[in-house]
Amino acid sequence: MARTGTGRAGGAGGSRVKGARRPEVRLPALEPYGGGEVEPDGDYDGVEFPGTDLTGQDGGGARFMDCALTGCVVEGTRLARARFLDSVLTGIRGVGVDLAESTLRDVELVDARLGGTQAHGAVLERVLVRGGKIDYLNLRQARLRDVVFEGCVLVEPDFGGARLERVEFVDCALKGADFTAATLTDVDLRGASELGIAGGLDRLSGAVISTAQLLDLAPVLAAQLGIRVEG
Repeated sequence: MARTGTGRAGGAGGSRVKGARRPEVRLPALEPYGGGEVEPDGDYDGVEFPGTDLTGQDGGGARFMDCALTGCVVEGTRLARARFLDSVLTGIRGVGVDLAESTLRDVELVDARLGGTQAHGAVLERVLVRGGKIDYLNLRQARLRDVVFEGCVLVEPDFGGARLERVEFVDCALKGADFTAATLTDVDLRGASELGIAGGLDRLSGAVISTAQLLDLAPVLAAQLGIRVEG
């Protein structure tokens, strides 16, 4: 595993990397959730979920538009193919939430505490992930466009086969990331406070890193290219 030290995002001057467009979520007046379980293919528009326990519930294919989920428990919650649009998810926590093939568009995910999240095949567009810690995030074959990871900790995230375009890591610890078979375009890793890459170093074309990160990655890059460094 390659692991680098602290880095800070550089300015745009002299760099061709395109910055991510952040979401601008302005929630309307919200109605409190009426209770009961979320429903598969349900439609939730302008709803607030305050501290709702969604453990084991099935909201597959549901649509959440202009919603706020605050302090919700999503332990084993099934949200495959769900759509989160113009919504804010704050302090959600749980292990094993299923977001496979889901869509997150114009979404803020703040201070999440998640483990084993299944988001393979998901589509993320204009998404801000700020603060919190996410362990073993499965984003295989996902599509990320205009996504910012800021001030968070990602432990062994799997980007295998994913397409990343205009993705930024800002003061974010990236531990044991796997980019195997991924496609990167305008991905800015310079601001990662920790950069650990477990696989897919050969897929970093299309990413920008700092000089310090390059020096830290040099031994692993040399080993991958079969270059012996002596003396």
